[in-house]
Amino acid sequence: MSRFLLHYGIHFVVPILVALVFYKKDSLRAALVLLAGIIIDIDHLIANPIFDAVRCSINFHPLHSYWAIACYVLLFIIPKTRIWGLAFLIHILADYVDCLFLGT
Repeated sequence: MSRFLLHYGIHFVVPILVALVFYKKDSLRAALVLLAGIIIDIDHLIANPIFDAVRCSINFHPLHSYWAIACYVLLFIIPKTRIWGLAFLIHILADYVDCLFLGT
């Protein structure tokens, strides 16, 4: 149960908290963009099976690969794309924590 709560808490609660704390002037827009970071899970559709509760997403799915993560870091460094990079990195953090629970 703690794995589920932590994983989905990072996916959905952390983006809202980050928006409220760091993007006070435009927190609603920021929260929506940060929550939209879940879009990188679209790469799960090409996996077989699409969902596997004991599979670590990191470096398994293309948009969760180390190369993709490097691109998210670059997006985060560039001011105009920083919020999208942050959205994707928060998503990767959630999946990484899930992998820690799996022992991988």
